Amino acid sequence: MFRKLLTLEEAKKIIEENFKPAQIDDEDVALLEAYNRVLKENVISTIDVPAFNRSTVDGYAVKAEDTFNADENQPITLNISGIALTGEQPKNVLAKGEAIEIVTGAPIPEGANAVIMLEDTERVDNQLQIYTAIAPYMNIMKKGSDIKTGETILHTRQTLGAPEIGTLAALGLTKVRCFKPPIIAILSIGNEITETGKTLIPGKIFDINTYSLSTAIIECGAKPIIFGIVPDDKNALRKTLITAISSADAVITSGGVSIGPYDYTPQIVDSLGKPGVVISGIAVKPGKPTTIAFIQNKPIFSLPGNPAAALLMFHILVRPTIFHLCGKAPHETRTIRAFAGAKLFSAKGRRTFITVKLALDIEKERLIAEPITEASGAITTLTKADGFIEIPENQQYINKDEEITVKLFRQT
Repeated sequence: MFRKLLTLEEAKKIIEENFKPAQIDDEDVALLEAYNRVLKENVISTIDVPAFNRSTVDGYAVKAEDTFNADENQPITLNISGIALTGEQPKNVLAKGEAIEIVTGAPIPEGANAVIMLEDTERVDNQLQIYTAIAPYMNIMKKGSDIKTGETILHTRQTLGAPEIGTLAALGLTKVRCFKPPIIAILSIGNEITETGKTLIPGKIFDINTYSLSTAIIECGAKPIIFGIVPDDKNALRKTLITAISSADAVITSGGVSIGPYDYTPQIVDSLGKPGVVISGIAVKPGKPTTIAFIQNKPIFSLPGNPAAALLMFHILVRPTIFHLCGKAPHETRTIRAFAGAKLFSAKGRRTFITVKLALDIEKERLIAEPITEASGAITTLTKADGFIEIPENQQYINKDEEITVKLFRQT
């Protein structure tokens, strides 16, 4: 079913032209279950954080002007009139010439406008000697200095991680409105594949792609639904695909997309609805046989069976689509500059992706990108790799020690 190979840019444009997802549903999510979820709406604070002026040190609350003449040789003396503790409003009102003992995080007593640190004082009974002058509001975190009432704290389409969820907790929220995560169907195709946990007989391999691709889907913020292994049988594949399409927002298959006698996937997918297959082969290495279709306005990504190629094509083509389905803002892959550790050659006429491992050249104080050369089908290629580089179709090679851009697999 292969036609003229498309460039990577042409393939991305075709996906964009055909991908018209329905409106994403949303739901309230408990804060402790909101990790990696995507905000449906802006979060606007209804309170000040902190809600009161608070001390940032252990020491004594004072009137700053009472300390202006203090120094190490001529300390000033104040009377200690009480104590301010965390979790309660101070009972004492500070008068001129007085100090109130205070702990970190406690509210500032009425009448005080600064806190002097414990180490800058000396206490004898209820008398406090102060050895340094301090300015107004020193060592005080003002009310609303972190978050103000009416301030937009988090924005729609923002992904929630530990800092964001902590911020929501600081506002006293117990739940947050998020987009519902999309459901992505996964199936592996091939007579040679067997389930993990079973006895591996000669000629069989364990189902790698179901697990690696499902994990990649979870990392995107979506939910995988696993349809297992489908043999090289047209009727079985058709039946499974029909069920997968009706059950999910997108489908990812691996295997059965090359030009072998049992590579039925493109033909079966194309027969299931319009527009059907829109991409059948891309001028890239690895990942050339990648096939993409749209059925019932849902994307179907048919990736190579080679585990490393499948994950790489997922990273390049599938992940942006899943991000869109999740409601996430457009995401740029993190990059880093490095120097080629060897001369790197491209595949003639194809965009070539070469996985690399980063190493520090201590002598020259620079990062080196060493190519990872593994046998075709080796899943360990990506476990050893920090990222990949691209060599354009019209470029033959990259010289050793040439500065290059490395696109990182891990985004944190």
